[in-house]
Amino acid sequence: MILKNRSFAAVCTAALMATTMLVVPAAEACTRFVYHGANDEVITARSMDWKLDVGTNLWVFPRGMKRSGEAGPNSVQWTSKHGSVIATGYDISTTDGMNEAGLVANVLWLVESSYPEYDGKKPGLTIAAWAQYVLDNFATVQEAVDTLAKEPFTVVTDSVPGEERLATLHLSLSDAKGDSAIIEYIDGKQVIHHSRDYQVMTNSPVFDKQLALNEYWKQIGGTVMLPGTNRASDRFTRASFYVNAIPKSEDPVEAIASAFSVIRNVSVPFGITTPDQPNISSTRWRTVSDHKRKLYFFESALTPNVFWVDLTKVDFTEQTGKVMKLDLGPNQTHIYSGMANDQFKETAPFEFLGL
Repeated sequence: MILKNRSFAAVCTAALMATTMLVVPAAEACTRFVYHGANDEVITARSMDWKLDVGTNLWVFPRGMKRSGEAGPNSVQWTSKHGSVIATGYDISTTDGMNEAGLVANVLWLVESSYPEYDGKKPGLTIAAWAQYVLDNFATVQEAVDTLAKEPFTVVTDSVPGEERLATLHLSLSDAKGDSAIIEYIDGKQVIHHSRDYQVMTNSPVFDKQLALNEYWKQIGGTVMLPGTNRASDRFTRASFYVNAIPKSEDPVEAIASAFSVIRNVSVPFGITTPDQPNISSTRWRTVSDHKRKLYFFESALTPNVFWVDLTKVDFTEQTGKVMKLDLGPNQTHIYSGMANDQFKETAPFEFLGL
């Protein structure tokens, strides 16, 4: 399941085809990257781009929560080993988050996704809880990859709330050591790309073709020219160049500022539409995760402030930790500033979208 090497000729061919719009379908636009900085600093940033309000709120989940895969009678069952802070989609799914061990999970749209047929024989896991399963169970990317490679469950997808199309997602993982993995389902088979070098993920095309596109642009050089549209392939190229071009400051505040500057650069302006690519959508919000300091930053496109959650100051214990929610309001317009830990309110956990 590890990506094979491609010849330079094949790389250029794939890149040129994609650049001329022959192999890149329209896709919901999100971007994720991992920054490797000075003094073992690791920062993961992502944008959430969607055409409508995605109904996001922030939640705190303690250890010891009993979970179900919500895929019918034969659903995978587990008890959370790690507490986490997560961002939801419609309060029925985990779309983004970091656990107390410093593992970060992000789900992004991938229209080419095709999941195995669910026959009920193998335990099922709703795609809505895919990221949460990883955050609950693993401390590192290697731990997650070792387990996921054995395919202990079948990912079961369902319709996007309010729409007739199925949710088609791929999952990115990063940890405090800077390791990274991308998990996709292509033609019904799980494909895992695992390497510290896999710092960037966007949407279409599938990840191996994204790498091919990036190799093409490397031959040109980012200081000479970078593609500037909102298409996933162009955002991948810009993020790949800038994440390694920004200074590796020893000041973590400057490192966070640099990460925010890159994720803003690859965001889609709010309110923009692309007539011939109707699924390219505005950036709704951005997160930046500081793996080393365990800080989870959130920025809404419609509020003036960045705020953050300090995971080192959250009670994740099974005995006294509580499920808590930070209400971000419609279109994430509630305004918070600075550390927002004390703004969370104890709340009953949401139910993952299931069969």
